[in-house]
Amino acid sequence: MNILGKRYIFFVISFLVIIPGILALIVGGMPLSLDFTGGSLLELKFEGTQPQPAEIIAVYEAENIDDTVVQTTDVGTLVIRSSFLDDPTRERIISAMETKFGSKPTVQRFDSVGPSIGEQVTSRAALAVAVAALVVAIYIAITFRGIPHAFRYGVCAILAMVHDVAVVFSMAGLGAVLFGWEIDSLFLTALLTVIGFSVQDKIVVFDRIRENSSILRRLDFETLVYHSVVQTLQRSINTQLMTVEFLLLALALFGGATLQEFSVILLVGLFSGTYSSIFIAASILVVWEKQEWKNWFGRRPVEA
Repeated sequence: MNILGKRYIFFVISFLVIIPGILALIVGGMPLSLDFTGGSLLELKFEGTQPQPAEIIAVYEAENIDDTVVQTTDVGTLVIRSSFLDDPTRERIISAMETKFGSKPTVQRFDSVGPSIGEQVTSRAALAVAVAALVVAIYIAITFRGIPHAFRYGVCAILAMVHDVAVVFSMAGLGAVLFGWEIDSLFLTALLTVIGFSVQDKIVVFDRIRENSSILRRLDFETLVYHSVVQTLQRSINTQLMTVEFLLLALALFGGATLQEFSVILLVGLFSGTYSSIFIAASILVVWEKQEWKNWFGRRPVEA
């Protein structure tokens, strides 16, 4: 299989995977959970007839809370999201529900995050991703300093990592539209895990290119990179797809609703990391080495 010869096909495949989910995020907005936005989540179970969402919203509005969102779960409970509730306000709301609906609801879950904490989580998440990219670039630049254009390897690894992050966000955008997923702290955990695995795979491929640069000196750069990718292909498939992916697939299918989003995000993200290590990272390196962008918008003039 001529992996590098078909590199633009793989670029288009990535484009078609990323764009729909990113457009969903742009149109519908980032579906941030209260972990990032701040607020309260109250999950209640009612005995007998379950109240309608409009009735729940009316109880909250009586406490001057007008941003309430009510969702019904598949286990017969109501999940109520609103702005931040302190303990006295929560107790007044539950008492008002008991009076209005004739029985006191059972609190299945109550999570509350202040706005300042949500802002800190958001800023630190962005900082973690930026630091990870910087450390990768510095590490590769130092390790690969013995070969020409060592900085290119670091930049290409970061671009491929951005590809994987974009795939993860695209999946989150599609999940938000189709299944009501939200970006929460578990999503952040999955994202950082994907980044770690992604960078590891890229370094393995690039390190083989570095080793072959001194062994296969007579080969042109594209052929050398192709041989290096093929040599690491079995390792990437065995360690990623044949072990981790199967475990995550089982977790996504049988792990329950709580872990489903986390498992699917990891499943898709780690698959994207393996895919980009084989088909994207090395291809970007070849495009840069051959400066192919000069021919993207027309042919260069023929020299006399």
